[in-house]
Amino acid sequence: MKVRRKQNIDKDRILRSKLNIRAFFETSTDLAMTERENFLSWKAKFDAEFLEIKNKWMKEEEQAGKNKLSGKQLFEIDHNLDASDIQFLEDARNNVEVGESLSQEMDDLEVEDDEDDPDYNPADPGNDLAD
Repeated sequence: MKVRRKQNIDKDRILRSKLNIRAFFETSTDLAMTERENFLSWKAKFDAEFLEIKNKWMKEEEQAGKNKLSGKQLFEIDHNLDASDIQFLEDARNNVEVGESLSQEMDDLEVEDDEDDPDYNPADPGNDLAD
């Protein structure tokens, strides 16, 4: 009789544990669904507010006249822009003026000729040419 009573108590305990576990997972699943629904609701509101702010900003930009085209858009509209840039660079290269007063005569420069030096060693670490 004691054995049977103990078995019944154990069965009741196991059954209660199973019910508690089931209740826990059912509630947590409902909670997870509620959290998901809350997130989706928040996301929908956020997207609507963001779109409203973005549209307002774009209208302000258009009214201010600041809707500039990107470089890619400019080249897509006017296919001659690349040719005009090349022409601009060529004109700039041809119009460069070199002031000879800024340069020195070769005779005025002091150039050291290391090869005439009897102590010159090209493998010397202190030598500038070894780099």
